[in-house]
Amino acid sequence: MAEITKARTGQFMRRLFELLLQRPEGMQANEALHQLEGEFTLSEYEAGEYASGGRRFDKIVRFATVDTVKAGWLVKEKGTWTVTAEGIAALQKHQDPAEFYGQAVLLYRQWKHAQSTAAADALDDAIVENAAGLTLEQAEEQAWSEISLHLAGMPPYEFQELVACLLRAMGYHVGWVAPPGKDGGVDIIAFNDPLGTRPPRIKVQVKRNANSPRIDVMGVRSFMAVLGEGDVGLFVALSGFTRDADLEARQSHRRVTLIGGNALVELWTKHYQQLDDEARRRLPLKPVWFLAGDD
Repeated sequence: MAEITKARTGQFMRRLFELLLQRPEGMQANEALHQLEGEFTLSEYEAGEYASGGRRFDKIVRFATVDTVKAGWLVKEKGTWTVTAEGIAALQKHQDPAEFYGQAVLLYRQWKHAQSTAAADALDDAIVENAAGLTLEQAEEQAWSEISLHLAGMPPYEFQELVACLLRAMGYHVGWVAPPGKDGGVDIIAFNDPLGTRPPRIKVQVKRNANSPRIDVMGVRSFMAVLGEGDVGLFVALSGFTRDADLEARQSHRRVTLIGGNALVELWTKHYQQLDDEARRRLPLKPVWFLAGDD
């Protein structure tokens, strides 16, 4: 990494954060890297590949994000990168790219020192130390991308049945699943007991809208309007929900739970052993073990 200075890495990282701030809800890592690359004229070294495989530019940026994650400036979840409030403050405070990245490195070293007396002395050390973690990170991104494409390509009523299967695996009793056609804003009705005598009644709306905008506050209010006394609502949308929609659901006097694509897959994996064979065929998953890096 002798041809990559901290000043150059700082330029990459500051611009990355500026790009991510254009998407408050977060950006997929591969998309962020692609946009970032378009902002720079890469040197021959940066544009090349490592002998072991993998583009240098991608790995340079990915390794540098380790420092910002440990600094509390960046959050990575299911391949999505999101800047935190601390990251926004750091971007505003440290205008110089080298200073910006240097502060992240300093905070990483402080974190590392709290875990162990041996702190990384150079970016080369960080690369070796975090190689396993980055391999896992990229594998998770690829896995989530494949799962997302599978769910996005699923016919709407097949996706609706998948949600019903998940509810059964979680111990709920599904009393009704809407047939094709108008559903009045409710796709599934479930209960806590087989006869539906024990409240509350669960009304579910399902949106397989992976490539659509996130559900906004009006969409959540529209769903809440179909909930009666003694009902609780479950709104499942692959696209996820805006921050205002999430706030509306949490502050409403009606009990409404919002489940985006990430949360849906997490619930599916958590209850995978309780799913029957037919349900598993709708979204078949297999765990893979990786060597873990330091956390």
